[in-house]
Amino acid sequence: MDREAELKRLMLRGLDGDPVAWRALLTELRGALTPFFRRRLTGLEADVEDLVQDCLIAIHAKRATYDRSLAFTAWAYAIARYKLIDHYRRQGRRVHVPLEDAEVLLAEHSVEDGVVRRDLAKVLSILPLRQRRLIEDVRIGGYSLAEAAARNGCTEGAAKVSVHRSMKALAASVSHEN
Repeated sequence: MDREAELKRLMLRGLDGDPVAWRALLTELRGALTPFFRRRLTGLEADVEDLVQDCLIAIHAKRATYDRSLAFTAWAYAIARYKLIDHYRRQGRRVHVPLEDAEVLLAEHSVEDGVVRRDLAKVLSILPLRQRRLIEDVRIGGYSLAEAAARNGCTEGAAKVSVHRSMKALAASVSHEN
C-alpha cells in the first residue's frame, strides 16, 4: 500500500474513534515532519522539534476540518507549511525557498490516480463491508490471505472463498456496466 493511502487510512480510522490508529498516524507524521522542518531550519534542532510538536497539535486540533474525499498528505503538509511560515514571522526573517524545494508540498498522485481511486471505491461499494475489507487487504493492500483473515476475524479458508466470490461478483458487475 502506498504511503498516502496508509496515512489516509490511519486518519480516517482515527477520525472514527480508533485511538491506536490515531497514535500510529501521529507517529508516522512525526517521522515525516521532522526531516521536512530540518531541511528548512538547518542548525536549529530545538526549533525543529518545537515545530513538529506544534504541527502535530494543530493536526489533532483541526482534524475535524479534514475532508475525507481529499488527499491526506496535502492537508497535513499545508498545516506544516503554515506553521513554518508562522515560525519565520515570529523570528522576523524572510526566507527564500527555491521552487525546486516545493515538491514536498505537492501531492504524489496525479488527477488520474484520484479518478481511479474514486472508481475503485464505487466498484467496491457493491460488496458487503467484510468482503470489501478482505478485497482491500488481499488485492490492494498486499496482505496474505492468513493476515487478511486475522485482521477481519475469519478463517483463512473463509477469507479465500470470500475473496474468490467477491472478485467474481465484481467482475460480473463491471461487465454488466459496459
